[in-house]
Amino acid sequence: QVHLVESGGGSVPAGGSLRLSCKARGSTYSRNCMGWFRQAPGKQREGVAVILIGGTEKNYAGSVKGRFTVSQDNENTVYLQMNNLKSEDTAMYYCAATRWAWNCVIGGSIQEYLYWGQGTQVTVSS
Repeated sequence: QVHLVESGGGSVPAGGSLRLSCKARGSTYSRNCMGWFRQAPGKQREGVAVILIGGTEKNYAGSVKGRFTVSQDNENTVYLQMNNLKSEDTAMYYCAATRWAWNCVIGGSIQEYLYWGQGTQVTVSS
């Protein structure tokens, strides 16, 4: 079992920055890959960034590449640094974990992420 808790969301003007944190507890075997996803009202949940825990592999959605950076400081905390935020980045952001390293890519199966946090809201005003 894995428990995930996000923090760091908020409201910022366009061009601003935020850093989201995701603290994980529980089975490390079940979270070989951690991902950040977002869902805006009326839209499908989409992958933003994923990171292979303990490795160097990271993957980003095209819409955030060059602006967002995913990182980890240990096996238990993953971050999403978001710079040059745009109004279209407004969404609920979720942290999720999967045991499958092969699925650690943007566009991979969301269904394979068995563990999810409660989400943290990011609002960017134009």
